[in-house]
Amino acid sequence: MEANKVSGADDSSPKLKVMIVDDSKTIRRTAENLLSKAGYEVYTAIDGFAALAEVVDNKPDIIFMDIMMPRLDGYQACALIKNNDNFKNTPIIMLSSKDSLFDRARGRIAGSDRYLTKPFTKEELLGVIKEYSPELTT
Repeated sequence: MEANKVSGADDSSPKLKVMIVDDSKTIRRTAENLLSKAGYEVYTAIDGFAALAEVVDNKPDIIFMDIMMPRLDGYQACALIKNNDNFKNTPIIMLSSKDSLFDRARGRIAGSDRYLTKPFTKEELLGVIKEYSPELTT
């Protein structure tokens, strides 16, 4: 299980906790670097199963979840997180290279709040965070 925390440079104020769940090391590292440079506290997990433990331990404010992952895919992990009363209001943004209406609908059924197509840009990533957590963004 791979999990990691990276903090931004200024540690004097509470930071928005962002979690990236993706089996691609490249996607995790890219998002982690972008978000930590923007001042967010970043947690990562390699798949849905690892994400469940990280969510309980770190209580992220927003979660970016890949769909296609080993062991427990993003749809299953999203549904499990959203069915927990402690995390039902935590925004989950599905990440996928698939962009069909079916994939988006399946994400909604699982409880996701939004769908972001890979590859995503820095602006898209930060824009989604600001949209779902405006009072917490830096």
